[in-house]
Amino acid sequence: MAEDLLVERWDLELEANGRDHHTADLCRERLVVRRGQPFRLTLYFEGRNYEAGVDSFTFSVVTGPAPSEEAGTKARFPLSDAVEGGTWTASVVDQQDRVLLLQLCAPAHAPIGLYHLSLETSTGYQGSSYVIGNFTLLFNTWCPADAVYLDSEEERQEYVLTQQGFIYQGSANFIKSIPWNFGQFEDEILDTCLLLLDVNPKFHKNSGHDCSRRSSPIYVGRVVSAMVNCNDDQGVLQGRWKGSYMDGICPMSWIGSVDILQLWKRSGCQKVKYGQCWVFAAVACTVLRCLGIPSRVVTNYNSAHDHNSNLLIEYVHNECGEIQHDESESIWNYHCWVESWMTRPDLQPGYDGWQALDPTPQEKSEGTYCCGPVPVRAIKEGDLTTKYDAPFVFAEVNADVVNWIRKKDGSMHMSSSNSVIVGLNISTKSVGRDVREDITHTYKYPEGSPQERAAFQRANHLNKLTQKEQTQTEQTQKEQTQTEQTQKEQTGVAMRIRVAQNVKMGSDFEVFAHITNNTALDRACRLLLCAHTVSYTGLLGPVCASQELLDLSLEPFSEKSVPFNILYEKYCDYLTESNLIKVQGLFFEPAANIYLLAERDIYLENPEIKIRVLGKPKQNRKLVAEVSLRNPLAVALEGCTFTVEGAGLTKGQKTVELPYRVEAGEVAKVRVYLLPLHVGCHKLVVNFESNKLKAVKGYQNIIIGPHPKELLSHVPLQPTKSPHPDPQDLSQANEKKLPLIGPPIPRQECSPWARGGAV
Repeated sequence: MAEDLLVERWDLELEANGRDHHTADLCRERLVVRRGQPFRLTLYFEGRNYEAGVDSFTFSVVTGPAPSEEAGTKARFPLSDAVEGGTWTASVVDQQDRVLLLQLCAPAHAPIGLYHLSLETSTGYQGSSYVIGNFTLLFNTWCPADAVYLDSEEERQEYVLTQQGFIYQGSANFIKSIPWNFGQFEDEILDTCLLLLDVNPKFHKNSGHDCSRRSSPIYVGRVVSAMVNCNDDQGVLQGRWKGSYMDGICPMSWIGSVDILQLWKRSGCQKVKYGQCWVFAAVACTVLRCLGIPSRVVTNYNSAHDHNSNLLIEYVHNECGEIQHDESESIWNYHCWVESWMTRPDLQPGYDGWQALDPTPQEKSEGTYCCGPVPVRAIKEGDLTTKYDAPFVFAEVNADVVNWIRKKDGSMHMSSSNSVIVGLNISTKSVGRDVREDITHTYKYPEGSPQERAAFQRANHLNKLTQKEQTQTEQTQKEQTQTEQTQKEQTGVAMRIRVAQNVKMGSDFEVFAHITNNTALDRACRLLLCAHTVSYTGLLGPVCASQELLDLSLEPFSEKSVPFNILYEKYCDYLTESNLIKVQGLFFEPAANIYLLAERDIYLENPEIKIRVLGKPKQNRKLVAEVSLRNPLAVALEGCTFTVEGAGLTKGQKTVELPYRVEAGEVAKVRVYLLPLHVGCHKLVVNFESNKLKAVKGYQNIIIGPHPKELLSHVPLQPTKSPHPDPQDLSQANEKKLPLIGPPIPRQECSPWARGGAV
């Protein structure tokens, strides 16, 4: 009889598996692999070697608190040369001198999560058991059999592996990119994502069923959508869109997801204050990418919030142009959500691909504040029968807008022009480039085209079929509204708001109401112009400028531009972190009883943050970045702080507060010490805050080269203070001491390895 086979030790081959499974950043201390792809395990024996036909091996994997084979959360499988599709397998790769190299493989539909791996060996009637350890299983966009498979390597790199990106804000007329550190492979993030799944209400209700359903990216995406907000559960973020943020962080101040997720985990799953749509979307994108689902943040400009699902947003204004409406329905200047790539076997063919998921808590879906996933293709075709939440997402990009003027006698008149088109310039970051990609065509046909109107009518018809409470009177009123709008569009008078150039923060600026008379009639009119500060959700602040012309005359076939001045001293104290001012023009011709309403949101552009990299960026070698901003205002800035972070460049966030005021025209400047750990392109993301200038963002791409071989060492690098710092480097033109994050070093030239920009 053969002697017992004894396993002396084993090796989970973290480096090799991390490289093969694109999880190297996660595999430094534990095994993280992707489903549907073999991973390596090496066994070392004591005494004799493994003999096929004499020794038998049986592996066991379990996940969740109540594993079962029926639920797919438990499996026992032998060491075998026969590879069966759709099951867990183990096979021999190589064998030599009491060393056995194996490969194990999870099926491409296995539930993701934390697994426990054990091994049973037997020789004859003798046997032993070994606890190999834990490993984490993720979705696999590289595996053709996985529901999240993408066939483009560039897209896989961008939507799963890239840890930095951009989110688009501003306005439809001035699209602004802000850098964001997703950081899905940073410390604690994977553990936080798994914790997020384990504290969701569905897990508490039935943990076995919940863990089993984690095989589906549809289910996981829906759970993430619900758990990123805290409205129903122990979710990550609390939203706030107005009022004070003193007991938390202003949403505009965040520059990455890492700090948010770490705060949530370290606080025992207490909600993090505060988030708004792009923060919810960015955190969800981080979680989904970390779990292996290809994802990207999307911005929709002029995004409708259609509370009653009638695909119509109605604004009522008084004769001064002031809005008198229910805030439950509104047009947001922009709104962000997430798209994730997956198949949809639960739907009819043709709906695989990008799915919209919206974690911002707006409306309940099946009793929970979440939204999606819904196929983007279904939105384009107006198919509102598809799961999940198609009517709400369709309205966000397609709702019609009607403006009413209520006169003092109570009569209502429709504005004969509509300057707001819902669903414009839908944007996301391009693959492999720091530029915007317009994906509006994936959500809707060209505005006003027969296909677009057909999709709208199809959606409107399907929507009405589900609204049995809608009365015939309401339907008749809508038809009359559409008829009246068509008649009004034939008046021959048009108005729009124009801006001569980009508007800088802190400047006085001029806009123009441009009015065109395309008829042979002389027109005697009244024009009211008004400017408000406004949040990106459309919530108006105080009036910061107004002008009224009571006797405006228009000659036949003429154009007229009326200038309108807006002063910094009038808007500075009321401007929100969105940097937006809404300019409205209300045109009224008494003789013809014609009202025209035009409006435009103007984004005030922040000053540039300049980032200068000193020295040649090398792996495991300390690096310095000099960060500066010139005060563009006519007043001094107080309480100035710079916050920086970057995946692979910094360990968490670094913040420094300047100990002095920055006078008008002067430069605020700090130095940041970095220790790059990985070769490749990384983004350093910066946020600047002060009492008068808030949420200014900047970034720099830094290309990290390999460390010279002769300098490689396992001894950790420690920052050391230079004995002879250049005093010119440690001060500004006004001879104030330059704050440092880390010790000073000698002056060096700006590195040619640093490329990028600032926003």
